[in-house]
Amino acid sequence: MDKTVVASERAPKAIGPYSQAIKAGGLVFCSGQLGLDPASGDLVPGGVKAQAEQALRNLKAVLVAAGSSPEKVVKTTIFLADMADFATVNEVYGLAFSQPYPARSTIAVAGLPKAGLVEIEAIALA
Repeated sequence: MDKTVVASERAPKAIGPYSQAIKAGGLVFCSGQLGLDPASGDLVPGGVKAQAEQALRNLKAVLVAAGSSPEKVVKTTIFLADMADFATVNEVYGLAFSQPYPARSTIAVAGLPKAGLVEIEAIALA
């Protein structure tokens, strides 16, 4: 099976030895996106809501670069630095996806890169 690296200038560059996404077997595997401004590489100001909105914009940019879209997402994983932010992130998430909603897991973590508050990854149809 062939695999293709996907990269978008409209999303932050990877901050480690990984790709923004990989296309393989008719699927797009997107790495987790933080609420980073693609131009500066810094977290956007405004707390978890602003970071979730930016993370989803970054995710969309990667999906589009792969020839996919949010409508083709089948599974997401949300990582939260604080589960108390679940309702806020859930509200933002609900605006980014439509029914039928992707399958999803939400996990509380001890910390995220760059002290982010939320990170979102996805698997989509290519």
